[in-house]
Amino acid sequence: MDRVEIVHQNFRRRVAADDLPPGNPPTAALDNIEAVRLFRAQVLSRQLDRISRAMQKAGEGFYTIGSSGHEGMAAVAHALRPTDIAFLHYRDAAFQIARGDQVPGQTMAWDMLLSFACSAEDPISGGRHKVLGSRALMIPPQTSTIASHLPKAVGAAFSIGVSRRRRPEYGLCAGDGIAFCSFGDASLNHSTAQGAINTVGWASVRVTPLPLLMVCEDNGIGISTPTPAGWVEASLRNRPGLEYFSANGLDLYETYAATREAVDYVRRHRKAAVVHLRLLRLYGHAGADIATSYLPKPEVEADEANDPLLHSVRQLRDAGALRPAAALDIYEQTAARLERLRREVVTRPRLRTAAEVTASLIPPKRACRPVEPARHGLREQTFGSDMRALANPQPMSRLINYALTDLMLQHPEIALMGQDIGRKGGVYGVTQKLERRFGRARVIDTLLDEQSILGLAIGMGQNGFIPIPEIQFLAYLHNAEDQVRGEAATLSFFSNGQFTNPMIIRIAGLGYQKGFGGHFHNDNSLAVLRDIPGLIVACPSNGVDAVMMLRECVRLAREEQRVIVFVEPIALYPMRDLHAVEDGEWMGIYPACGERITLGEVGIHGDGRDLAIVTYANGAYLSRQARKHLAGRGIDARVIDMRWLAPLPGEALLAATKDCKRILIVDECRRTGSQSEALMAFFVEAGGPAVSRIAAADSFIATGSAYAATLPSAEAIVAAAGRACRKVS
Repeated sequence: MDRVEIVHQNFRRRVAADDLPPGNPPTAALDNIEAVRLFRAQVLSRQLDRISRAMQKAGEGFYTIGSSGHEGMAAVAHALRPTDIAFLHYRDAAFQIARGDQVPGQTMAWDMLLSFACSAEDPISGGRHKVLGSRALMIPPQTSTIASHLPKAVGAAFSIGVSRRRRPEYGLCAGDGIAFCSFGDASLNHSTAQGAINTVGWASVRVTPLPLLMVCEDNGIGISTPTPAGWVEASLRNRPGLEYFSANGLDLYETYAATREAVDYVRRHRKAAVVHLRLLRLYGHAGADIATSYLPKPEVEADEANDPLLHSVRQLRDAGALRPAAALDIYEQTAARLERLRREVVTRPRLRTAAEVTASLIPPKRACRPVEPARHGLREQTFGSDMRALANPQPMSRLINYALTDLMLQHPEIALMGQDIGRKGGVYGVTQKLERRFGRARVIDTLLDEQSILGLAIGMGQNGFIPIPEIQFLAYLHNAEDQVRGEAATLSFFSNGQFTNPMIIRIAGLGYQKGFGGHFHNDNSLAVLRDIPGLIVACPSNGVDAVMMLRECVRLAREEQRVIVFVEPIALYPMRDLHAVEDGEWMGIYPACGERITLGEVGIHGDGRDLAIVTYANGAYLSRQARKHLAGRGIDARVIDMRWLAPLPGEALLAATKDCKRILIVDECRRTGSQSEALMAFFVEAGGPAVSRIAAADSFIATGSAYAATLPSAEAIVAAAGRACRKVS
């Protein structure tokens, strides 16, 4: 027999014989009715594990990861309110079931079986993944919680404090609520967990309200690697800003009492706490994993003999709440009910087509209240002396600053966060004066941790805010790219559009900086962003476009709940001139309020038909220079500024190039993995004019006089254009 069946038969035999493991007596923490309800949740969780594995063996279900041994999480759910947002560890079925018992009308067994069967009727993911989650229960779905959800739990807790002063239109969390997250002892070692816990302490020192409860579910092993004895307590007990509680997670009453104490602490003090639960894992890690292949059999059997359900039966017996025979009846009846439901659930429809699968990649649109103009005189007061500058040509960095000012005036739910963006005003001065204009609660100087910056934004976005986090340099994103790929961009997909985290991530990036080299400050690769489904990547080349595109990005986030990355070319921040010193042709006048560039709208400069140069950012600047030289050589060209890199503005590009003899793609990113690869394929597949490209070398960028040696130049563009047009003629 496999271990699942062994545990099942052991429970039946030992309860029938009243052969129960010793332990602490029940306390007054739970009354008898509550205790029995929690036991029922524990039993349902256990039997769901059994049936999910049976479904997988029969080809009726798919990947399984069970909660057996972690049934004590039912008591944790009971200590919280069902309106407290909860980011769950993947072994927390008992938590979700117990929470479902707090909310009328929930059909937890049926809903979870739909998830096991990957049915399109699964109420959380629509058949896209076997996940815990429920909109009605305030449990956003998680797909593989190796601590990646902790930063956004911190962000959600922070947002609750902010929302007490300024509640956003689509706020989810109650002002007196708390945020909850759970994770395993192995996940505690992940840099993401350590970063989130460090952020909690950092915020505490700054006296920032942070109503967050964390639970570490310590079962003593990470897949096959044992956790050293005492490691979790040593790691968590003395962390600054994190109040430590602990309990035996096999003891339903003790778990509830400790969690209740921790919840009361968090709710009363608006500070963070952690509950260290000592649990065990029954069976293997997941699927067909066999624990006895890497653990001594006596150790596995000792855990099975210490089954938390057996402890619950003993405590219920000693409390006079439930006789063992009645407990066994609940167990058997639950199994029979699930088997009946199983026969029905496997007949329910599943996703079949690509269109059905991808339907939730893009969040649903929502109706937002009209934008109200700033009160008379408020805009002038906020801008101060900068009001006069609005009528004069300005470089990109300053125009973006003005755009952020106007947007924050119009939308009180916008919050900025990032390292050095407040008092300093950012590395390049883009956010200067914004903290003075809007205060520290809306312009947040964060600690130096990109995962925490993006997690803060994701958590705030889930609670109705429109966060605009800043990553100082493009290369710094790689420290935290999973927060974009695995968290922000997947939420709508795996929740069937029920949960969203709209946001605009501002990133200073790309090359052509003379004073910087290496791969941290001059990073000319956007490949990590281009293949994230549903993500919008915007990249302006000049200040006027940047303003109008940023306005569109805020609209997309606010009304369409999208996740957008707004890449700002560093080298063009201060650029003033285009062709000659002091010609001022790369500056612009601040666009009138309301003017914006819509998603997919490209910029076209010139109407030449000999050659269409398709490019973006620094490439657009250099191509505009090259176009003037090409005219002197008898080549009539036009420059097409893509502006939007993802999704590819295909229709607009075809319309902009349809009457041209030749297309030249100018891409400042590296030849391998760049936009030019996708553009080449796109134009070839469209059957249009002959197409060629010029891109950066597959190299990191040097500093000093060689800063642009590996990048396209105006001269190189002229030469490539000449070759292309000779081939055409």
